[in-house]
Amino acid sequence: MKNDADRVKHPLPPADITCLVADDHPPIVEMMARLLTEHGFRIVARAADGVAALAAIEAQRPTVALLDVTMSLMNGIEVTTKAARLVPETAAVLYTGAADRELLVEALDAGARGFVLKEAPLAEVVRAVTIAAHGEIYVDPALAGTVIQAAAARNIPGLSKREREILRSLADGKSNEQIANALNIAPDTVRTYIRRAMQKLEADTRTQAVAIAIRQSMIG
Repeated sequence: MKNDADRVKHPLPPADITCLVADDHPPIVEMMARLLTEHGFRIVARAADGVAALAAIEAQRPTVALLDVTMSLMNGIEVTTKAARLVPETAAVLYTGAADRELLVEALDAGARGFVLKEAPLAEVVRAVTIAAHGEIYVDPALAGTVIQAAAARNIPGLSKREREILRSLADGKSNEQIANALNIAPDTVRTYIRRAMQKLEADTRTQAVAIAIRQSMIG
C-alpha cells in the first residue's frame, strides 16, 4: 500500500479516477457528471436515490461517490455508512445545501472523505473529488472557517497547538508530505503528531480523529 508521500509524488491521473454521481434532482446529476467529465474523470454510474446509489457503488466500485445528503429512500450519510462497510475502497464525498457543523461531524463519523456545500464554486467539487480519490479528507472552506472561529474562542486542553494545526491541515485535504513541507518538519514527524492526536482522542483512524476534533471544537 502506498503511503501519503507516494500519493503526492505519483498522483492518480483523472482518467484513472472513476466516479458515481447521485442526487434526486436529475439536472444536478447531469451538471455534476458533465463537470467531472470535463475535468477528465470517468463517470461510471448515476443514481436518483440512495438505494440505487448503494447498488451502483457495489456493482461499479468507483473511486469516488459524489452523494447528495438529502436523497430519498436512503440519505447520503446512510449510503456512506453502508458503502464504507461493503466497498471500503470507494471514497464518499457528500454534497449538501446545509452548512451544518453537526452534519459535517456525522458525515465524517460515517466515513465520508469529503463534505462540499452546494453554494461553493464548482471548482471546489473537483478539488474535493481529487483529494478524496487520493485518500485524503476535504472539508468545504466555508464550513471549516466556522470551526476555526469556534475554536479560537476557547483554550482547549488535550491537544497541543501543533497537533491541532496538523489535524486542521488533514481536514483541508493536505497529505503528510504537504503538511511537512508547510511546517518545515519531516513527514515522519507529522505521522508522529497524528498518532499522538489519535491516542489522545481515542480515535482508531485519522479520519475519526478529525471528526472528534471538529465535534469538540479543538481545531484551530
